[in-house]
Amino acid sequence: MTAHVVLVDALNLIRRIYAVQERPFLLNNELSENTKQQVLFNTQKACSTALSNILSTLEPTHALAVFDSEKPCWRYELFPDYKKGRKKMPIHLFERLPDIQDEFLAMGVDSLDPDEDEADDVIATLAIKVALRNQRTTIISTDKCFLSLLNDNVSVYDYFHRRFLNPQYVFEKFNVKTSQLVDLWTLTGDNTNKIPGVLGIGQVTASALINQYGSIQSILSADDLKSSVKAKIEEHTDAIKLSHQLLSLKYDIPLGFNLKDIRLPTLQPV
Repeated sequence: MTAHVVLVDALNLIRRIYAVQERPFLLNNELSENTKQQVLFNTQKACSTALSNILSTLEPTHALAVFDSEKPCWRYELFPDYKKGRKKMPIHLFERLPDIQDEFLAMGVDSLDPDEDEADDVIATLAIKVALRNQRTTIISTDKCFLSLLNDNVSVYDYFHRRFLNPQYVFEKFNVKTSQLVDLWTLTGDNTNKIPGVLGIGQVTASALINQYGSIQSILSADDLKSSVKAKIEEHTDAIKLSHQLLSLKYDIPLGFNLKDIRLPTLQPV
């Protein structure tokens, strides 16, 4: 049997659902205690419904919900301003996560809470391992970082818009190939995660450079850049190298489990 592994970027799913449930009740950015409990109840039920819909729509053989470590990941060590200013998860939602995980488990989907790794790297590692076995993976997330993994065996599914994000979507949105996305974001920066780019180079210029030279490495070594672009690149060479490292997903995170451990219980072993 060919495996089809669904990997849920759990906090991406849960926090977006929570935001939808919370929005109608916000008053002066505060929730009463009773309202908090109602929002949490609605969120938990909506998360279960979402997972059920994902399983019935995609019909995977294996599935796993991947969470972020509570500890800061390696990116914070390299760049303390990583994700600086991002709104933190409300403590009352954090305290409800075990209940959400229990409901996921009741549907046969276990959760992974890494000791020190970001969900992005864990998902990337598992997706690549499965792809190398010529098996399918679908990543459930709206995080654009996973678009760089797209290939014949790795898909990204946006649950909220009920659509697959494919290479055509990437080219229409970013004007580069999926394999060139990390290089593009290295030049433009990634404001969501507060990763700096090259000041003065936006997406239009960045995509034109990448389409002309092929990669960030070729741009750095090019001797025919426009003087204005060359000056910007040279001024930010160290930042470029750091940003590229921060934006690159890891594929070598120790997982500590086998594919059979996340097989959905109603199906036969692969």
